[in-house]
Amino acid sequence: MEKLPASTGWLWVKEGFALFRKQPAEMSTLFMAYMFAMLVLGLVPLLGQVLPLLLVPVFSIGFLQACAQIEQGKRVFPNLLLAGFRSPARKRLLLLGVLYLLAAVAAVMASALADGGAFWQAVSGQAAPDAATMHESSLMLAMMVAGAVYTPAAMAFWYAAPLIAWQDMSLGKALFFSFFTVWRQNRAFLLYGLAWVMLGVLLPVAVSLVLALLFETLIVTVLVLLPLSIVLTVIMYCSFYPTYTHLFGRPAFPEPV
Repeated sequence: MEKLPASTGWLWVKEGFALFRKQPAEMSTLFMAYMFAMLVLGLVPLLGQVLPLLLVPVFSIGFLQACAQIEQGKRVFPNLLLAGFRSPARKRLLLLGVLYLLAAVAAVMASALADGGAFWQAVSGQAAPDAATMHESSLMLAMMVAGAVYTPAAMAFWYAAPLIAWQDMSLGKALFFSFFTVWRQNRAFLLYGLAWVMLGVLLPVAVSLVLALLFETLIVTVLVLLPLSIVLTVIMYCSFYPTYTHLFGRPAFPEPV
């Protein structure tokens, strides 16, 4: 596999914008359907906290399939969200979701080494951190530790779902290929990540500061930032697809919808 230049990371972001621009309303509707599904799953007794994470790989196929549909000039409909559930590989995708959950739990538990468990309590809902707790418990350091521990897992998960669903790989093989593909393309992924930090974090902060200077009321800021955050999130989801196609090619046989 050819090693891509670092500039490819920005190209992935641009291609994500291009995909979104072709069907912005349809992709936004798909995202809102996903958010509603996550809300409903969160209300399930006992399993509400884990189901959304367990089903991330299955739902991710829906977004990737939507991008493939756009590229083929086909219309995107909300029922694409269920494409992963109709896939013959859904059992492997669900097992991948179990690994998602285990990796996330392991990362958060590891953060206890830095803050004595305050971050774990916050994430698990056992306690809401106040300002004093955040100051005394090194919460930011704990988050950095959790991120560092989770990064190798994230590399293994990045391409695992489409490799399972579109290339019929076994779970272990998909995780292996995903990890070493991301590792080999580290420069492109570094620029890709930095670009989304700029767009997803710094841009909304800059916009909020400008709006605060222009308008005294908070409602204007909320009315602007909320749709901006949704649009940027959908575009980020769209940009996942070109990271796959640049390295593994376009799916030859997209899942039927």
